[in-house]
Amino acid sequence: MTPDDLSRALFDLVTAMVERRRQAGAEVELALSPEQILLERPKNRDHGDWASNIAMRLAKPLGSNPREIATELAAGLAGVDGVTSAEVAGPGFINVRLDAAAAGALAKAIVDAGAAYGRTEKLAGERINLEFVSANPTGPLHIGHTRWAALGDAISRVLRAAGADVANEYYINDAGNQMDNFGLSVLAAAKGEPTPEGGYPGSYIADLATRVLEREPNLLALADDIALHTAKEIAYELQLGEIRESLERFNVHFDVWTSERRLHAKNDDGLSDVDTAVERLRAQGHVYDEDDAVWVRTTDFGDDKDRVIRRGNGVYTYFAADAAYYLDKGDRGFGHKIYLLGADHHGYVHRLKALAGAAGDDPERDIEVLIGQLVSINGAKLSKRAGNIIELDDLQAWLGTDALRYTLARYPADSPLTIDPEILTRRTNDNPVFYVQYAHARTSAVDRNAASVGVDRSSFAPELLEHETESALLGALQEFPRIVAQAAELREPHRVARYIEELAGLYHRWYDNCRVLPLGEEPIGDLHRTRLWLNDATGQVIRNGLDLLGVSAPERM
Repeated sequence: MTPDDLSRALFDLVTAMVERRRQAGAEVELALSPEQILLERPKNRDHGDWASNIAMRLAKPLGSNPREIATELAAGLAGVDGVTSAEVAGPGFINVRLDAAAAGALAKAIVDAGAAYGRTEKLAGERINLEFVSANPTGPLHIGHTRWAALGDAISRVLRAAGADVANEYYINDAGNQMDNFGLSVLAAAKGEPTPEGGYPGSYIADLATRVLEREPNLLALADDIALHTAKEIAYELQLGEIRESLERFNVHFDVWTSERRLHAKNDDGLSDVDTAVERLRAQGHVYDEDDAVWVRTTDFGDDKDRVIRRGNGVYTYFAADAAYYLDKGDRGFGHKIYLLGADHHGYVHRLKALAGAAGDDPERDIEVLIGQLVSINGAKLSKRAGNIIELDDLQAWLGTDALRYTLARYPADSPLTIDPEILTRRTNDNPVFYVQYAHARTSAVDRNAASVGVDRSSFAPELLEHETESALLGALQEFPRIVAQAAELREPHRVARYIEELAGLYHRWYDNCRVLPLGEEPIGDLHRTRLWLNDATGQVIRNGLDLLGVSAPERM
């Protein structure tokens, strides 16, 4: 019996209870689905396999004492196949105990479900735009971008596992002064001149200059303005290409790459997306003119001050592009927009939410801004090529993709993080990614060894899974769908990492106590075969969890 099966049984009992009260003349207003009947694992396993507080939640709408409701539901549960007991505890908790066969049946259900186990439809119908990384195309990706790449991709994966339609989007900041300074830096390097004031340091600029000259050998013979434009455009193309390649090597894939320049480009009517955005906000009644500038009344939506969208000289501010970009996402059919931003973007939260309100959206429902914190690495060598930063490519070569991605997704986004490479490069149990991957490799080794001696999954007798470590392992396996749903709802993929670490520990303890393979001349029996199902179910869940984090599940280590 899975937790969903038990929730459904409780839902049916609640539905019948409500109907009896209505037939008795009571007016009951209650909208409930099986998904809303939450089950938890009791901290003290002596209290049973599952606990529910549904009786306390029903007390007000039913106008009854929660213990009375719990007693009625517990009596009904006692007659459900697979339930050995249902007891009322405290103010109205229902503690449920399953028989070994019902609990053990989960192992086969997981193996049969395969990669689909843990996936739900809780967010089905939601179209979500998830923007992350979005680094300026003026240099290589650094350690901060690396964290947002790993975290953003993991968030996307858990959202998809919960049924959402998610588009990963990268916003290319390819307009404005930083691009001009980038072009000036590359052109200066091509001329053999020092980095200009406000320019970009690092030998990567010299490398780009060399490649620009290879592409355009006559660069230095061009007029100054043409030379600057040419150097900037070629270097931009090359640097953006490097960023794309770095992310692909890191197994982070974007569905959409949106250029800021496109938002400023004029159409056949002489209007840009930015022009149109300003007029759309004006039509909503949230734009006004003052001191020759154009303002958006963002204070109407909780911002600390109104924002200038076009200066007196006619030049648009960055906020104008933000507005056009936000509206563009809505025009593409995304009802929910998530922005994953760095620690230096706290000031953006209120203005983006105010922008959503000015656009006619619900700032609390339609837009979400996640702020990540800083990350550092003990003993990391700064990249001279990139001007004293730690590059993604260097990190990946040093620590490996799996170790890096797992570690960066293992902690909440809003927690500062210091990575210890000494731990990550160890093949010991204090290295979390090794610990989990080794558990998966061990399940694969059991599979291979079982096949070599003739143990297969030709029979399944779940009632034989009675050892305490089997009960604990099955209990943890039951939790996986809830963990995935919770990770998606809260945008916290680190919950998946912590879960599979706990699962790996339970598996290792089970492995030490329960043999899958026969010993010596012992004949192969149903217990061996059934334990192979449990072994394979555990491997499947670890594999599914690692996949949600973008980490491989090796079969040998």
